[in-house]
Amino acid sequence: MSLRNFFRIAAHASMLPALESGEEILVGGQAVMEGVMMRAPHSYCVAVRKADGGIVTTAKPLARMSELYPIYRLPIFRGIGTLYQAMKLGIQALQFSAGVALADQGKPAPKQVDKEPAKWAMAASLVLPLAFFIFMYKFVPLYAVTKLSHVYPVLAGRMAFNAADGLIRIAIFLGFLYLVSRWGDMRRVWEYHGAEHKVVFNFESGQPVTVENAQRFTTFHPRCGTSFLLVVMVISMVVYMFIPFDGFMAKLLSRIALLPLIVGLSYELIRYAAKRRGGVLATLTAPGLWLQRITTKPPDDAQAAVAIRALEGAMALEKSQGGQLVIA
Repeated sequence: MSLRNFFRIAAHASMLPALESGEEILVGGQAVMEGVMMRAPHSYCVAVRKADGGIVTTAKPLARMSELYPIYRLPIFRGIGTLYQAMKLGIQALQFSAGVALADQGKPAPKQVDKEPAKWAMAASLVLPLAFFIFMYKFVPLYAVTKLSHVYPVLAGRMAFNAADGLIRIAIFLGFLYLVSRWGDMRRVWEYHGAEHKVVFNFESGQPVTVENAQRFTTFHPRCGTSFLLVVMVISMVVYMFIPFDGFMAKLLSRIALLPLIVGLSYELIRYAAKRRGGVLATLTAPGLWLQRITTKPPDDAQAAVAIRALEGAMALEKSQGGQLVIA
């Protein structure tokens, strides 16, 4: 694998939470390298455009977390289970698209591109983005504000400390998005991300899903992972104000321990706002939609066609299993 391909995959893996969208009972998806993954409640399909213009796909059944483990039917817990499954599925979809990219370059693709990845490989793929997230958005802001509080005593107060911590976290996130957006290879990902959103909107509208119809819709979707990440950071600022610890290590460990709770709360907020798009909570999630001006770009017709192929593959498999699709 070339160094360029390595960084493409690494950058894409680190952006998985921002590219994910959807929930268990809804149609949603994710952009991958030169393609789109679409999921239905019990199935998913990845469609990737090859260099010669052809489209290759892989479709598989998908068990819902709430069916496997009843605890994930409960509020808060369902967000944790959904995010875990979305990350796991995102890694599998990324591995498939990376294999197609390597084959296009005349290099041997991994032998398990269309098979279930080894458990150790899947664990490593999930741990690395999580470690990056904890370091960049938990350790770095906390360390920076701790140092600043020695210089500026006003930051020693719990409210001021956590406000500064949150603002630094959001600044890092925005800076990272900007730097990634400057990379030409990632623009293609943003365009496929936009194609995924347009096709999901097309499906949710009840109109026939076609390239022409899909292109009429916006690329900004309330269930996008970009909105989710921003909500996570805002919710974190509130939750951290109730942490009674003062030591650096105690604060860091408590932030890590509270991550599942924050994920669950953020998921519930996004879920509620997506169903009530004119409400107050929808207004609170609006900044996430604004950020999609960076993480989504208008796709061309060929990219929209790939997203439609992925949706058709997921829906065909869903229908063969007797699944019921629910429109948000």
